[in-house]
Amino acid sequence: QVQLVESGGGLVQAGGSLTLSCAASGGILTMVAMAWHRQAPGKERELVALINSGGSRNYADSVKGRFTISRDSAMNTVYLQMNNLKPEDTAVYYCNTRGYYAVGATFDLWSQGTKVTVSS
Repeated sequence: QVQLVESGGGLVQAGGSLTLSCAASGGILTMVAMAWHRQAPGKERELVALINSGGSRNYADSVKGRFTISRDSAMNTVYLQMNNLKPEDTAVYYCNTRGYYAVGATFDLWSQGTKVTVSS
């Protein structure tokens, strides 16, 4: 049974930095992609950043140049380094991981979410 453990988040002033981490464990055969999404109050959930098994990264335009997604493949852990945070980055951040736990058997998991609040 694949499980996710998310950490990080909290309250930070505008211009500050935070790092989120999300570790997947439990019989993972292959990790296809790991991503961070966020949902601000009254808004839809949006993709923030994604890294695939080949190491390619995609970012939302609103975070390019400020956020960096990285991974520790050996530990099946994904990180989101957030710099120069802005009040509009305030949201609940979710980790999403997709992969195979056996041949032909996929998983697509979401973390419980961690709140990031950026004060002006």
